[in-house]
Amino acid sequence: MPGAIERNNVHVRGAGERAMMFAHGFGCDQNMWRFVAPAFEHDFRTILFDHVGAGGSDLRAYDQAKYSSLAGYADDVVEIGRELNLQDAVFVGHSVSSMIGVLAAEKAPGMFGKLVLIGPSARYTDEKGYKGGFSAEQIEELLQFLEANHMGWSAQMAPMIMGNPDRPELGQELTNSFCRTDPEIAKAFARVTFTSDNREDLARVAVPTLVLQCSEDIIAGQEVGDFVNRTIPKSRMIVLQATGHCPNLSAPDEVVSAMRTFV
Repeated sequence: MPGAIERNNVHVRGAGERAMMFAHGFGCDQNMWRFVAPAFEHDFRTILFDHVGAGGSDLRAYDQAKYSSLAGYADDVVEIGRELNLQDAVFVGHSVSSMIGVLAAEKAPGMFGKLVLIGPSARYTDEKGYKGGFSAEQIEELLQFLEANHMGWSAQMAPMIMGNPDRPELGQELTNSFCRTDPEIAKAFARVTFTSDNREDLARVAVPTLVLQCSEDIIAGQEVGDFVNRTIPKSRMIVLQATGHCPNLSAPDEVVSAMRTFV
C-alpha cells in the first residue's frame, strides 16, 4: 500500500521552519489554494494535498466504510502529518475541511498549533435551538438531486455556492471542479458532508483558532460562523467583505491578509 504522501498527492513547498497545511472543500482539490498558499511559502513549509476521491489522489484507496464519516478523512490528515513529522503546524481548512481539521487536531495533539477555518459549519441541518441554514428536507432534496444527476447538480449548484455572479468564470471553475470529481465518491462525500454533526467536537478544540466568515454565504451563513466561533474556546472571527463560499478563489488577497494577522 502506498503511503499517505502518494495516496493524497501531497506537495510540499516553501522554506519556513513551521508548516502550514491547506485542506480543500467538497468537490474541489488542492488547486483551489493556488492564490493563497504561495503567499506563505517564504515563512512556512506549505503542504497541499487532495482528499481521496479528488484531484490527483489515488482513487484505488477509496474505502466506503473508512470514508463514511469525516473521521476517515481526518485520519488521512494525521497520517500525512506523521509522515512529514509535523509539530505545531497551522492547519487551514475550507468548508467541510474545517471540521476535518477540528477532528485531526483532537486525534493528534501537538501536530497543529493553530487552526484557520474558512466558511466552517459544524452542522448544516436546522434543529430546535440551532440554525444550520437548511431543513432536513432541503438537505435530502439536495442529495437526491446530486445522486440522480451529478453533472446537472454541479452546473446548477456550483455558481450558487461560489456567488459573485458578476464574475461567472469563478462559478464555471467550480462547476468544472465538481464535474471532475468521481461521481460515486462525490455522492458519498456529499452525504457525509451535509449530514455530519460536529457541534460537540468544537468545545474540545485546544488550540487558537481563526474563523473566516464571508459576509454573504448561502452554504455557511453568519449564524453558523458565529456558532463555531462562540463554541471553540480560543477562537476569534474575522468577517470578510468577500461574498460566496470560496473566498480562497474570489478574494484571495483578503484571505491572505486576514490569515497574516493570526499566524
